[in-house]
Amino acid sequence: MELDSILDVLDKKTILVTGATGFLAKIFVEKILRIQPNVKKLYLLVRATDSMSALRRFQTEAVEKDLFKVMKEKYHTNLQSFLSEKVILVPGDITCENLGIKDSCLKEDMWRDVEVVVNTAASTNFFERYDVALALNTFGAKFVLDFAKKCINIKLLLHVSTAYVSGEKPGIILESTCYLGETIDIEHEKRIIEDRLKELEYHNANQEVVKMAMKDLGRQRANHYGWPNTYVFTKALGEMVLQQFKRDIPLVIFRPTIISSTYKEPFPGTIDSFIVGYGKGRLRFVASDPECVFDVLPADMVVNAMIAAIVANVDQTFSVTIYHVGSSVSNPLTNTMIQKYIYMYFTQHPWTNKNGKPVIVGKLRTLKSMASFQRYITLRFMLPLQVLKVVNVILCQAFASTCNNIERKINFVLWLVKLYQPYLFSKSLYDDINTEKLRNMVRESKQDDVFFNFDPKIIDWEDYFLHTHIPGVVRYEFK
Repeated sequence: MELDSILDVLDKKTILVTGATGFLAKIFVEKILRIQPNVKKLYLLVRATDSMSALRRFQTEAVEKDLFKVMKEKYHTNLQSFLSEKVILVPGDITCENLGIKDSCLKEDMWRDVEVVVNTAASTNFFERYDVALALNTFGAKFVLDFAKKCINIKLLLHVSTAYVSGEKPGIILESTCYLGETIDIEHEKRIIEDRLKELEYHNANQEVVKMAMKDLGRQRANHYGWPNTYVFTKALGEMVLQQFKRDIPLVIFRPTIISSTYKEPFPGTIDSFIVGYGKGRLRFVASDPECVFDVLPADMVVNAMIAAIVANVDQTFSVTIYHVGSSVSNPLTNTMIQKYIYMYFTQHPWTNKNGKPVIVGKLRTLKSMASFQRYITLRFMLPLQVLKVVNVILCQAFASTCNNIERKINFVLWLVKLYQPYLFSKSLYDDINTEKLRNMVRESKQDDVFFNFDPKIIDWEDYFLHTHIPGVVRYEFK
């Protein structure tokens, strides 16, 4: 596979992208339009009630953002004309049959024309409501597959999953079907949700109670089957469904790790981070193993790998190929390195607060285990809180509301760290043999650094954080 062949494969292709206003999908769409203006058509599924709402979302959440500034410089006033020729906004919803597309003529056109389906739609909330996560990440994947089966010229379904479907297993994680334990009946899971909702309705539960009950149910079901949270559990179920029902449709399961700011394209830097809290002086400690690998890859490299995977797998009937797309094996980045870089940056370039004064940051205090984190919280916050409660009793609870607010904040921090514990103390490394084969194919063109570079080994992490990622965070996320 040579560079020219990548562009050739995209030439005159018709691609359906779900979740089209999501972070990764927008970068994918912009890249395709920028490097291959001869793409035939991009159908972009947007969660919206009608065509005007879909168009408005795409304009405000994608085209009007800086992401499209290179395209704007290229086409100037002709950009809208070019987009109207190449892009069809499709109002719909992947949680519905036929993706919730109401226009029958549009559906027929898509079933006739679509050759590649790229499914990026998902809920990535770790603590999502179980009914929402199962509908989007599991049944949504099934509805996308069902729609792809109706496309008479279908050549590939690329499903964006996550490397973390592996759960909390330490060591090298292979690019293979994730272990799903005992057989999981997704219809049974759906009935569990329906029964719980009926029970809550019977007891006249308000919306907040229903929401928390659904979140708790998701965590319980995930833990029951051996996953740390609702997100990775329902994504794993989505993979299972696709492999079970794919029939002869070529399938790529694409598993990125943590997606960070763009490395080069269309320009460096664009994503939020805990860096915001640190730079503003709000974050003074972090719970993590300093030597654990933080598996991250810039978003444009992830998109480049997606495009290469499409080219390598179109028309591969009956095939299922899994790609891990990350850096933990090729160019590991540790938590210690990240803390060093953000300290260096904000020491040299302190954030100016609303009073016009520079925020002085210190080195983060690292709590190397959950036990040390619990001790720190107890000594730093819980014991003073107990003293405050005693004072409140003496003073007839004059400060009761203050006490309650502090307690809520402490409980929230404890819950948040517990939620992210599997990733803060992760011992997993994601093997990327299949992805390396893709990289080798692209390298053979000797021009991979021009359009399709996704080799993490070229990244100098210090340079990336100090001159790309953190400046991008500061520019786009500091309000």
